[in-house]
Amino acid sequence: MKVLVTGATGFIGRQVVHQLRQAGAELRLASRYPERIGPGHDAMRMPGFDAPAAAFLALTRDVTDVVHCAGLNNDAGNAIEADFRAVNTELSARLAQAAAEQASGRFIHLSSIRAVIGARVSATIDADTIADPQCAYGRSKREAEIRVLDAYASHDRFHATVLRLPPVYGTGMKGNLATLMRLADTGLPLPAGPLTGTRSVLSSRSAAGAVWHLLNRSGPLRPIYVASDVPPVSVAAIVGAFRNGFARPKRLMAVPAGLLRTASVLLGKRTSWDSMTATQICDPSLLVSEGWQPETATLEWLAEIARLGNAQSPALR
Repeated sequence: MKVLVTGATGFIGRQVVHQLRQAGAELRLASRYPERIGPGHDAMRMPGFDAPAAAFLALTRDVTDVVHCAGLNNDAGNAIEADFRAVNTELSARLAQAAAEQASGRFIHLSSIRAVIGARVSATIDADTIADPQCAYGRSKREAEIRVLDAYASHDRFHATVLRLPPVYGTGMKGNLATLMRLADTGLPLPAGPLTGTRSVLSSRSAAGAVWHLLNRSGPLRPIYVASDVPPVSVAAIVGAFRNGFARPKRLMAVPAGLLRTASVLLGKRTSWDSMTATQICDPSLLVSEGWQPETATLEWLAEIARLGNAQSPALR
């Protein structure tokens, strides 16, 4: 087995590389920043979405499997819909087309629950949930899922699968979880009203474990899987875990949710309120039924990340 990992220097990509290397897999690493990988690796620069077909064929030549972690995240501040479509949709489709032509094994495409549901919607998500993306990032990820699966189907191959992820935490994380951790570190009293939403999250090491499971599972893969820690946790519990790691008191004030919601509307923060209070639960039962073991100590790990100060992931070695 020789596995191409794209986005190898990214937050999740690093964990995937670590997991696969620990398991003894031979690797090719692709990144927009190959200089960060260091010497002694089979490393290549990730082609742009508009690169010649030969660049994607060179990238996938002599590998058996592909784990596609590269993408433009929804925390990219100045990105517009065209940017998301170029990186998340077109690049993924072209990589999958090249891999379907010459990589003999599996293609694991890392996606997001934003391909299925908007940030403000309360719902339970599983592998069969009908997709209804509601932002540019989510639409680009959903289009990428379709294009990747179609690329393999067009070659009469069914070795590609989509792994949808909820917010992922770990050292070096960004996005909303990192924002909550910074907020927890202030020690300021926080109103409990907007922290009532229950969320599924996923540890970065569990995400990498799910990838390894799908690469090695005997038998055919389903087109779509969902991964998450179990059980889901409330936003208040997440903040509490971070404050526990920082050795700070929780200091959550019992302010009526209705009052805070009215204030958020008056301040033009309705979208932020809806996102914070939405309950989004991911059901990983399909993966679990096939032998994957989810993380169950979510709050303990979140506290540990805070204790370590969200240190950046170490350099690839």
